[in-house]
Amino acid sequence: MVTVTNTAAVGSDPRRWWALGALVASMLTLGFDTTILNVALPTMAEQLGAGTGQQQWMADAYVVVFAALMLPAGLLGDRFGRRNMLITGLGIFLAGSLVGTLAGDVDAVIAARAVMGVGAALVTPLALSVLPSLFAPEERTKAVGIVSAGSTLGLPLGPIIGGWLLDHFWWGSVFLINIPMAALGIAACVLLLPETRDPSSPKVDVVSTALTATGLGALIYAIIEAPTRGWGDPLVLAMDAAAVVLITALVLRERRAERPMLDMGLLAHRGFLFNTLAATLLMFVLSGLLFVLPQYLQAVLGSDALGTGVRLLPMMGGLIVAARAAQPVVVRFGARAVVSAGLVVLAFAMLLGSRTTVDSGYGFTALWLTIVGFGFGFSIVPAMAGALGTLPADRAGSGSGLLMTLRQVGAAIGIALLGSLLASTFRDRLDVTGLPSGVAGTAGESVVAAHVIAEKAHLPGLAASANSAYVHGMSLVLLVCGAAALVSALLAAAFLPGTPRVAEAGPVAGAGDAGPGLVTPAADARQ
Repeated sequence: MVTVTNTAAVGSDPRRWWALGALVASMLTLGFDTTILNVALPTMAEQLGAGTGQQQWMADAYVVVFAALMLPAGLLGDRFGRRNMLITGLGIFLAGSLVGTLAGDVDAVIAARAVMGVGAALVTPLALSVLPSLFAPEERTKAVGIVSAGSTLGLPLGPIIGGWLLDHFWWGSVFLINIPMAALGIAACVLLLPETRDPSSPKVDVVSTALTATGLGALIYAIIEAPTRGWGDPLVLAMDAAAVVLITALVLRERRAERPMLDMGLLAHRGFLFNTLAATLLMFVLSGLLFVLPQYLQAVLGSDALGTGVRLLPMMGGLIVAARAAQPVVVRFGARAVVSAGLVVLAFAMLLGSRTTVDSGYGFTALWLTIVGFGFGFSIVPAMAGALGTLPADRAGSGSGLLMTLRQVGAAIGIALLGSLLASTFRDRLDVTGLPSGVAGTAGESVVAAHVIAEKAHLPGLAASANSAYVHGMSLVLLVCGAAALVSALLAAAFLPGTPRVAEAGPVAGAGDAGPGLVTPAADARQ
């Protein structure tokens, strides 16, 4: 049972729309923070001297923490007050952004991103779960849609805002912009939100949370460090072994728990399993692609930061248009056909992109990026709605939480694995003949580092070799992405259950929010 402060006033307070606006601003901040860092990474790599592995950690520190803490964060809100924990989450996100703004080295940025991940893990599930205390049932669906749209809108805004900030200010400004937005959200929560709790909510499983964080962290560490240390390095092997042990222990613990934090039994539902697998692989592909692309656009094509943001819009635009258009297509052809077709389109786009050369220019890139957006949008929405739509109503909340967690895991592994493939390929293909060993090692850390050395030492041949090596590595990444999408399409076509061509049950709330890592468990908002 959920206790709501001043229940009689729910839906009658005119300030509820102002509170909703503040929640939208908070989700918008999290939305563009998902993509803003990708545009900033080349600039940060140049000014902080960050290699590819360090750039991977700057991106993945946020995602790993977010994946590990999102489910326990929701339980903390149930037990200790959703408003209190939402304020806490926004405060932590603000503090992390402040640390990032003032950071002077790579380690500080990574730490800041991890702190921001803690805050985001609290804010994301709770932003929707407070809506029942503000809106009557007849207004709630509209409110859920508005909040979800806030994070979706942040996706295309992130590259534009980040690019503009980087062209006019220092790299820390991409974190500074979060501070007033988070402060506005805190003020609105304090002044406008009533407190709600669920005394019957289970306790936070600290052991499972620790196993999730350490197991995923060990796996990501091994993947990121392997290109530099070697896959046979004792530390890498130890981390691989630790990841296997910790994740196995997590699965066994959750299977035996009376009220598991991660309900693994849901994977016995064929529709949930294969739709979730498709959504997870989609996040693997998209997150890896967003890590690889900005460096190609800036270092190889010579775009500035704002130009890079603008050049990502074809993909973002295609994604959003397709995500919004997916529902009527599903009604006409069925979810299995649409998910499979969307994945095939995505695979085709990736294979087309793998044909990119140093001389291809942006026109060809814009073409395959647009197709990527359409393929992703048409597959992610019906996959997510299909995953949750196969579950009984009383398990929709736990299903949503498991789906979101696995998507975050897919995103984290995508950045780590595809980034490592790029790093090792770039290092192997880069021609450093004639360079001192120390300089050669630095040049091999990233395409940005190679360009900096080439400019300082007046070595146009090194810059040309770096461009060629990077494009070759990117092509391999795109081939892997295409293969993953194609395998997902075959699995979807073979194993997804046949679905009715009419949406008898209606769309799943929140399923249309296709933002990476920001699709929020909507079950809480229906309480």
